[in-house]
Amino acid sequence: MLKRTIPHTSVLVLLAVLLMSRPVLAEDPLTRQNVVWDAPSKDSSGSMPIGNGDVGLNVWAEPNGDVVFLIAKTDAWSENARLLKLGRVRVRCSPNPLAAAGPFRQELRLRQGEIAMQLGEGPKAIAATLWVDANRPVVHLDAESPSAFEMEAKLEVWRTAPRELGKQEVDSAYGLHGGPNPIVVSADTVVDGRKDQVVWYHRNARSIWAANLKHQGLESFQAKGVDPLLGRTFGGCLLGEGLVSENATTLRSAGPRKRFSLHVYPLTAMAAEPNEWLARLEQNIQNTGAVAAEKAIAEHRAWWDDFWNRSWIRVSGTPEAEAITRGYTLQRWITACGGRGAYPIKFNGSIFTVDSPPLDPDYRRWGGPYWWQNTRLPYWPLLASGDFDLMKPMFRMYRESLPLAAERTRVWFGHGGAFLPETMYFWGMYVNENYGWQRDGLAVSELTNHYIRREYTASPELMAMMLDYFAFTEDESFLRETLLPTCDALLEFWDKHYQRDAEGRLVMYPGQALETYQDAANPTPDVAGLRWVLGRLLELPERHAGAERREFWTRLLAAIPPLPTGDENGEKIILPAGKIFGGPGNSENPELYAVFPFRLYGVGKPDLDVGRRTYAKRKFRGASGWRQDDTQAALLGLTDEAAGLVASRAASRDEGSRFPAFWGPNFDWIPDQDHGGNLMMALETMLLQADAGKILVLPAWPKSWDVAFKLHAPGRTTVEGVYRSGKFESLKVTPERPVEVCPP
Repeated sequence: MLKRTIPHTSVLVLLAVLLMSRPVLAEDPLTRQNVVWDAPSKDSSGSMPIGNGDVGLNVWAEPNGDVVFLIAKTDAWSENARLLKLGRVRVRCSPNPLAAAGPFRQELRLRQGEIAMQLGEGPKAIAATLWVDANRPVVHLDAESPSAFEMEAKLEVWRTAPRELGKQEVDSAYGLHGGPNPIVVSADTVVDGRKDQVVWYHRNARSIWAANLKHQGLESFQAKGVDPLLGRTFGGCLLGEGLVSENATTLRSAGPRKRFSLHVYPLTAMAAEPNEWLARLEQNIQNTGAVAAEKAIAEHRAWWDDFWNRSWIRVSGTPEAEAITRGYTLQRWITACGGRGAYPIKFNGSIFTVDSPPLDPDYRRWGGPYWWQNTRLPYWPLLASGDFDLMKPMFRMYRESLPLAAERTRVWFGHGGAFLPETMYFWGMYVNENYGWQRDGLAVSELTNHYIRREYTASPELMAMMLDYFAFTEDESFLRETLLPTCDALLEFWDKHYQRDAEGRLVMYPGQALETYQDAANPTPDVAGLRWVLGRLLELPERHAGAERREFWTRLLAAIPPLPTGDENGEKIILPAGKIFGGPGNSENPELYAVFPFRLYGVGKPDLDVGRRTYAKRKFRGASGWRQDDTQAALLGLTDEAAGLVASRAASRDEGSRFPAFWGPNFDWIPDQDHGGNLMMALETMLLQADAGKILVLPAWPKSWDVAFKLHAPGRTTVEGVYRSGKFESLKVTPERPVEVCPP
């Protein structure tokens, strides 16, 4: 067994070294946002989230003294394409440190990337620290006491036998519901005979992938692609110093000690058979365990220190300021804890779903597919926060889905290019329920779900986000390998999919304006999106794009119809589409996509009054979940409106959850990543806006809100300032360049 114990004296030396290596501050402002609880929790609803971007835990302590945590991973996709938990671990110490109802403290330490617990007091008190290594796939729980104690670590699994999902649960396998077959969850396997280890896994012996392709007329892609579910195996191993096997699911201390360390090694891998996965697991344990504990914790804390130093927003001076600052900071924590894995953040809970009796922690409303309109919202704010590394999984998933998207376009429509669907499995296919189970008399390209059947807005918005990413990072390899190839495929679709009118302009019909106007021509989100994207592409230097691409972009831009506008009481407003047939089917405002995400109207741009008038006349209003009124108000310089909506959003939370940034469920699930993502984006946009080579500071900031901030802008620029009592105490732009400070 690998020895990873840090002797108590070594811990003190390490802490001294870490402290000496950093400037001594009177107070770290980030510590004010640490979450501290002084009482244990009865169940997982009282959990704290922690993670390393790929592996995530929900952690809580129960009144009986047990420390419990759920384990999740971003790539633990089941045979039904559900994102499952790996399992639950229960740690019990004897004697029980809370037996005498002694004091309790649980603290999420953001700067250090750890959760610290103090259970009880006096010589029998136990101090525990839990952290998920920011650089390696391993979880550490260290516990120590002035007196010797014993420890038990037990794996708890709930997928103990194959079972069919009940009526309350089928939404967690969204896309399979209503189909011809029952939705069956396979059982986990706990491995017997592992000396001083607990090892378990869930293995996909079957897959929905091939049937999904066949049902939608894409059998031709089976020979070109690889089944991403079949053989996928995920689970982990528990082991620790001084812990020996009691049975296949339990480790127990060999004798009393003053310190124990428990390690959890999660693993997901595609494996031809279980022994291959077990060999990979053992290799991971060896590789990770070979790193000295002092080195691992120093590098872990350095990662989190660097993360928090990238950017910050700290609002003060008003009653709502604390909730806004805390909401922004903790949402950024959740995003970092679940945003560096193999797949994008799930809008409906990320990897931090918990038990919702009678439903188990694998349940999430809307299941495993990705909705573009929801998936995008945690990602837009990562530009201003400088968290560019967290954007890569999302770009990678959509980039890797393009070959399948191109095949679908060829088979369904008989032309080149590719389009991105509104809802899709991570490999790029519509779910079968949205496509339609009953296909009698339908063309292969016809979806029965009218909410999304002709919604193609994901394509221009993904391109817009990629263009911003390049503008911020100036990453030329991203431009060559991701941005330009993606634009080539997606723009070819728009060029070839629609007929043209007598003037050579595209007639975007049949079409729809988001999910709201499901039968529309020339929908505003698509028109605005293509105009925005093509204009931005043409701003790229010719050396990046080449003459042939620029000629195509110029020609296509000339073919995009004008933005739909109209007159209301003699005043110009933006319309949701050129023509609308029928009433609304959802509650989005497609006309305001010309403000966000496609920033044609805004502060410092022509016709600001048109944008503001359109916003004032919007049909649907709100700032919870995926609604984006607060960001659109900020982009239009509507300061009081934006401030009120942001304050309202930050004050909202799930009453059934203890953690203050577990928003929801709203339209989706808990913790709602759209709600928190919109909070981050709106607050950033109130502080900083950057377009067309200009940086606007405080474009929608209330004079009564004091703030210290550091944010990112295009051209690898950072803007850092302190604004108090209506004026700047400091403002630093790196590298030096002009900024325009807007009057608050």
